[in-house]
Amino acid sequence: MGLFGSKEKPEDIMYHAMSLMGKNQPKGAISLFNKILKQDSKNVAALFNKGLALNKIKKYTDSVTCFDKLIEIDPKDAQAYNNKGIAMAEMGNIQSAAECYEKAIEVDPKYAASYFNKGVLLDKLQEHEEALTTLEKAISIDSRKPNAMVYKGIVLGKMKRHEEALNCFQNICKKYPNNQDAFFQKGVQLAELGKHEKALDVFDEILKKFKDNVNVVYAKSRSKAALEMYPEALELLKHAISRNPKIIRKWAKEEPIFTVLHNNDKFRALVKL
Repeated sequence: MGLFGSKEKPEDIMYHAMSLMGKNQPKGAISLFNKILKQDSKNVAALFNKGLALNKIKKYTDSVTCFDKLIEIDPKDAQAYNNKGIAMAEMGNIQSAAECYEKAIEVDPKYAASYFNKGVLLDKLQEHEEALTTLEKAISIDSRKPNAMVYKGIVLGKMKRHEEALNCFQNICKKYPNNQDAFFQKGVQLAELGKHEKALDVFDEILKKFKDNVNVVYAKSRSKAALEMYPEALELLKHAISRNPKIIRKWAKEEPIFTVLHNNDKFRALVKL
């Protein structure tokens, strides 16, 4: 009785699609969002989540199209502007990305994500002071999420304000003891301040859980070299290079701590000096 002509309910399709998104299966979710949009081209939930899914699979142009449709429907949709900005930034269109974040802030001055993304963008443009101000705004609006706090600490580190950066990461670690990014960055800042023994304690703790994390292995190698423990430093550097040869070789060649090893045959062979 009417079974063969019936359509699936949009809410049922949406439930299935969001389940796939939760399982990190954006491609499958996109096909389901398309089903909903075929029935209703202005379904804002389907458009928004399709845009997010397209960003995940790096189809940024298509993602922008989704968010533009949302903005047509609601010109005050801060989330649409923000996520359009993310897609634009990924495509290298920095000016348009900045404009999107500004528009998101204009339509919703309390939307922390746009301040965060604008701060990240400013940092990439080497405008560190402005980045800090913008990240502080994100933190003041939403202090429950640590992402802006972590990025603030990273920016402080880039500005060579290592004591402030360390203090920032120590505070995050107290508030969010399971935040591994902040814990790692705490180790990095300890190393920058010459406190390599304490830095190694941090790196060793992380490597108990993530033994092959290339960034941590490299950081540990750097601290071992600073403490003149050269055989161990070289073994760790060898392991890091085996995981990511191009990036680690570049870092090692540019690292002042490794300058003392530039005449070491093993080091020269590892980094291809």
